[in-house]
Amino acid sequence: MTRRAWWLVVLNFVLPGSAQVLAGNRRLGRFGLRTTFALIAFAVVVGVAFTLWPAVVLTVFTNSIGLWVAAALLVFLGVVWSILTLDTLRLVRLVRAGPRARPVIAAFTTVLMVGVVGAAGYGAYLATTTSGLLSSVFVAGPTEPPVDGRYNILLLGGDAGPDRDGLRPDSISVVSIDADTGQASMIGLPRNLEDVPFSPGPLADLYPEGYGAIDGCEVSACMLNSIYTEVELKSPEMYPDAVADGSEPGIEGMRDAAQGVTGLTIQYYVLIDMQGFSDLVDALGGVDINVDHRVPVHTDETFTEVAFWFEPGMQHMDGFHALWYARSRHDTSDYDRMVRQRQVQEAILAQASPANVLTKFQAVASAGTEVVKTDIPQGMLGHFTHLASKTKALPIQSVELIPENDVDPEDPDYDVIRSLIDAALAPPATEEPAP
Repeated sequence: MTRRAWWLVVLNFVLPGSAQVLAGNRRLGRFGLRTTFALIAFAVVVGVAFTLWPAVVLTVFTNSIGLWVAAALLVFLGVVWSILTLDTLRLVRLVRAGPRARPVIAAFTTVLMVGVVGAAGYGAYLATTTSGLLSSVFVAGPTEPPVDGRYNILLLGGDAGPDRDGLRPDSISVVSIDADTGQASMIGLPRNLEDVPFSPGPLADLYPEGYGAIDGCEVSACMLNSIYTEVELKSPEMYPDAVADGSEPGIEGMRDAAQGVTGLTIQYYVLIDMQGFSDLVDALGGVDINVDHRVPVHTDETFTEVAFWFEPGMQHMDGFHALWYARSRHDTSDYDRMVRQRQVQEAILAQASPANVLTKFQAVASAGTEVVKTDIPQGMLGHFTHLASKTKALPIQSVELIPENDVDPEDPDYDVIRSLIDAALAPPATEEPAP
């Protein structure tokens, strides 16, 4: 009877339903076996589909409906497993097993039940929480095709400090991703660029010679990062459909400016709230940054008094220190800040591995809803997730718009800027085979 009990427990774990078919309610056993085989078949189909069409599978599991269906299936499987395991405990007839084996068998069966049912329950929790996160961050809208084989995303780091009238993007980048290879190039735009050109639209009509080039602008400083403030606070009517499309008038103004500067078509934007940025870094467990020169941390928002310095070398930073490392202004230049901001962005990408995000999911999800705003539709998440797996395997290229490359923010030559970008994004030349 002891050996019989162990066999039934093991069979229930390896092939749920088989214990009932052999020694109990065969109707219940057949139901359990059908459920088990259906689960195995489903896993095989998903595995084959993921091998052949990974973007399709990822699209299903980054969709709110798909996630809720997955959660329902996991709850169903957890309930079925619980019923089968409890019935198996009845079938083993512990009172007829050896006295020493009884508690061991009971404990082992209970641990298996709690482990499997707990895993199914946690999986359902992750699916529903992810669905809520995706619905709150990503919009339901049409997808955009790549332009010239690339996806271009405007990345804004917004900073609404106490001394500012509204939010002002201090970190402005365009991430250009090859739609086939996933190779990403990060173009950092100096926030103090002047005479900024615009792509066709209301701002191009208002400033045909560039932002503030003729009669000034509506804010105190006619620089690139002031465009958001002017449009958002002074003339939001320029972009009447922005909010309905999951954006903001100020963001659309920045998109037109970034397109005018780079000559690229920008399909999507991502706005990161720098005030909540530190929560995301903390949720990921911090980031590792290789500091190449001393960088100060300030005592307050005036960016003048130094509390302490980051010393050169590898540093593990929490959210507070990573934020100050990225935004420090004292004894530094905007170009230094751009380099540091890219360092932090790349460090976050490296830290945000699937395993790390999964183990810290609740904190990351809570931080994500407070930190990120974007118009990337849910329908693109599967494709972008698949593309991101390729991106992480490749080094991120940087396009340096700095004085050493003939970029003067006070008197910029936008033809030079576009030529630098075109050269960086051009596909590598391939040598033709000798005749």
